Amino acid sequence: MTYHFVWCPKYRRKVLTGRIETRLRALVCRKAKDLHCEIVALEVMPDHVHVFLKAPPTIAPQHIANQMKGFTSHTLREEFPELKSRLPSLWSRSYYVGSAGAVSAATIQTYIEQQKES
Repeated sequence: MTYHFVWCPKYRRKVLTGRIETRLRALVCRKAKDLHCEIVALEVMPDHVHVFLKAPPTIAPQHIANQMKGFTSHTLREEFPELKSRLPSLWSRSYYVGSAGAVSAATIQTYIEQQKES
């Protein structure tokens, strides 16, 4: 499965710059590897993050988002104390996730119909 995730710091504060941005990139890549996901594209803007990744179909997208946000928040707030003083929590509670793929509706329908025969 291929997913596009977007999430923002609390109050959409522009805190994802400099050393924090560099460290965030490394942490997202590390967590993706731990989850057996492959990063296709990663972009860190000052006030939001875009992650486009491939994930095993056994992992729910909300699990990926929760793991990414929780791990990066915990680590960044430990390593950069200024984040604790500026924000009550690093990330807002919400996020966006959309799935992407090249499988057509006809392919899915055929697959489902074949499952009935098995």
